[in-house]
Amino acid sequence: MGHTTQARFKGKNILSASEIGQYNFCSVAWFLQRCGYEPQSALLEVGTKKHIELGNMVNSAQKHATASRLLATVGYLLIAVAILLILIEAMP
Repeated sequence: MGHTTQARFKGKNILSASEIGQYNFCSVAWFLQRCGYEPQSALLEVGTKKHIELGNMVNSAQKHATASRLLATVGYLLIAVAILLILIEAMP
């Protein structure tokens, strides 16, 4: 056994929550990936593309939500200004 754990694991000593989930799902796949082996699968590529598409959709939705909040705020401010102008005009 000439390899240390650190060498086999490419120097990574910290586990993320997703890695714990991967280990729980399949410890062998987790170990191989941790040692630097990358899985080869057409379905994996399809899944990766779907995740990218989903990420783009989420980013787009977040941008639209931000723009919607901004426009709503501008609308409320315009309504407040209109009410103030009406009240000022109605004063004797």
